[in-house]
Amino acid sequence: MIRILSFDSVAPQDILNRDIRAEADVEAAVDAIIADVRARGDDALRDYARKFDHAELGSLLVSKQEIEEAFAAVGEEFVTTLRMAADNIRRFHEHQVHKDFLVNDTPGVVLGQKYTPIERAGVYVPGGTAAYPSTVLMDVIPARVAGVREIVMTTPAGPDGKVNANILAAAAVAGIDKIVKSGGAQAVAALAYGTQSVPAVDKIVGPGNIYVATAKRKVFGKVGIDMIAGPSEILVLADGGCDPAWVAADLLSQAEHDRLATPVLVTDSPDLAKAVQAELEAQIPALPRAAIARESVDANGKIVVTDTLEKAIEAVNLIAPEHLEICTADPFALLGRIQNAGSIFLGRHVPEALGDYFAGPNHTLPTSGTARFSSPLGVDDFVKKSSFIYYTPGALGAVADRIADFAEREGLHAHARSVTIRCKDKQD
Repeated sequence: MIRILSFDSVAPQDILNRDIRAEADVEAAVDAIIADVRARGDDALRDYARKFDHAELGSLLVSKQEIEEAFAAVGEEFVTTLRMAADNIRRFHEHQVHKDFLVNDTPGVVLGQKYTPIERAGVYVPGGTAAYPSTVLMDVIPARVAGVREIVMTTPAGPDGKVNANILAAAAVAGIDKIVKSGGAQAVAALAYGTQSVPAVDKIVGPGNIYVATAKRKVFGKVGIDMIAGPSEILVLADGGCDPAWVAADLLSQAEHDRLATPVLVTDSPDLAKAVQAELEAQIPALPRAAIARESVDANGKIVVTDTLEKAIEAVNLIAPEHLEICTADPFALLGRIQNAGSIFLGRHVPEALGDYFAGPNHTLPTSGTARFSSPLGVDDFVKKSSFIYYTPGALGAVADRIADFAEREGLHAHARSVTIRCKDKQD
């Protein structure tokens, strides 16, 4: 049963346990897999597909025929849903596109910044029981909007050697260039270092299990990554006017993800806390993934009761949740006071699932409290910013002595001379 805690009587570190460090055996296994893929390329990927996915693969790449078959398999209605969701996601992310700018308010000086998309992005998509076509849309479309030239997606095949049809349909709708039948740490290694079939990419995005997360951390520096994703989290901030059945359903929408997921309710209403506790007990047995939800709720779930709504907001900012639902009479009145949250859902008729699939904002979000300093996946993750500087000879001469003095105070005399030599040449 979910625990009910008083905010004033519990230590902050006890509200959420977010230690997602990999165990030593995971670290060692990932190191070995990365080294093997670097050494043997496609052959290693085929061996790992046989070992972990029970799939015998010829080509590692998904064919056009397989994509056509996937479209037929999922049906026209779902393809229409995918296209509607993709349009919403695309329109939202188009507002994130930056424009180059120039600053020319000093005679002889031009400063500016230009945005350039990365050349090639890798998108990791989980498969098997955690096959999420929504992740394909959320991770690929911002890259497309950013102008990435080539996008390579990796996802494991099933024992029949085929990729989940829903994932393939979403990939086609999103505009994927290349789909590789590989999952796990081996797929991350292939994207980072390249193989005979998989081109090396500049950045890897997408969620995965602890092996995927550990592999992403280990290849960071060789390539960029979006984030190290921890278990899914939801925090519902609710007042006494909420329907406890709705609140419980929203908490379970994340609890069913996996046993490490963290569902939290923060409320200033002790009555709501008890009602939601009872509703969870009523709803869990009816879920197809009841065993997973039960362990998530019992091990990680919490109901935090505060004296006031003001303290409830304090608790939210302390926890910095991945998903935050503000289920109050006037959610917009609280929005400006939320400092730390990945994605915010405003009002009693806005379940977190709306953002997962359809509304448009990205569902790849900072977990484990990293919303204190990081943001949802977006167009910015697929572009680089370069500044540029232009000075006329006269403009440089006007500040040359100051730059040289600055450099010499740091003991960098060649820096100073690289400026003064230009001005000396002009004077001579």
